[in-house]
Amino acid sequence: MRIHPLAVDGLTALVPATVACLLGAEAATQGWPTLDASAWTLVALINLPLVVRGRAPVAVFLVIHLAWIVYVALGHWPVVNSPAALVAFYTVASTRSHRTTAVCAVVMGGVWVCAGLISGSDAMASVVGQAIGYPLILWRFGYHARRSAELTVQLRAEQAERARREVAEERVRIARELHDVVAHHMAVINVQAGLARFVFDDDAGTARVALGAIGDASAEALAELRRMLGLLRSDSTPETEPGAAEPAPGLDRLEEMVDRVRAGGVPVDLRVRGAPVPLSSGAQLCVYRVVQEALTNVLKHAPGARATVELGYAPGELTVSVVDDAKSDGKGVDSDKMREHVGHGLIGMHERAKLYGGTIVVGPRSEGGFGVRLTLPTSVHAARRGDTVRE
Repeated sequence: MRIHPLAVDGLTALVPATVACLLGAEAATQGWPTLDASAWTLVALINLPLVVRGRAPVAVFLVIHLAWIVYVALGHWPVVNSPAALVAFYTVASTRSHRTTAVCAVVMGGVWVCAGLISGSDAMASVVGQAIGYPLILWRFGYHARRSAELTVQLRAEQAERARREVAEERVRIARELHDVVAHHMAVINVQAGLARFVFDDDAGTARVALGAIGDASAEALAELRRMLGLLRSDSTPETEPGAAEPAPGLDRLEEMVDRVRAGGVPVDLRVRGAPVPLSSGAQLCVYRVVQEALTNVLKHAPGARATVELGYAPGELTVSVVDDAKSDGKGVDSDKMREHVGHGLIGMHERAKLYGGTIVVGPRSEGGFGVRLTLPTSVHAARRGDTVRE
């Protein structure tokens, strides 16, 4: 529970006020006049303003020192109200600039020396030393308190900015996931729906197969969207929370995705070179999404082309390439138009590759068609880093 600043100042004011009352009651035993009604009124006037010291530190400081010099001029013991003066000066030093603090330090030192002279102290050297030493010490402590407060405000601002950046990055990640999931499945559904509509009256069997592919693609899209929503609603992982969202797709589902694209009318060859090595779940999702995006672009922008997906395992790295022969069979697409269409997906590809320490090259091939080449490290360090990334 956070205490209101005014309550804190009120509790702080009780300390010097209590000390002043105790010292005032002992004034006679120290050889000073007993405090009368006017003296106690001045004691209250000196200590009570500390309740609002946080709101007007300089004004409170001036009121206290003015009342204090009047109290001393009436012949009373100066020490009674010195704690309030010290607290007032510390408040100025901890909240105001060096220039203001310096002026208040001179005022406090001057009042302190005047109190010694008025009271006829026989230890003026000690009084002068106190008039110089106390302000300097409190100035130093006040400066550190002010710097700590400033650093706290700065830290909170940085934390708020970091939180805003994380929210923005999370929104980008969600948008990228939605793009990858929805674009691929909607492209398959669109192609199959067009096929079903075209052959509905003449070839019921083909139409039935197309409708089945639409059902499978929509079910897969719903499953992936459900996985994303499950991750957004809960901090627990799918493997540890009963009934949580399905785990992210990986390399084991590449064949399933390729079959779905084949059903959409794009001949796809899936090849694997080298001995497969274990990859982190995040790296597998990266490969899956890049291949998905590349095949979706072939499906949407290079109808009739043949695509080849190849995974090449080499020591320390995995190379994934997706190429099509759109221009070799006379059904090519304009490269600039292709780049325009895949702009958002291309950004997502580069972000995923960079996240897992990889690189990606996207563009038209000299022999015709379009190609995507992803290279990911397969070292233990990279795999561990991928496992820390929550997808």
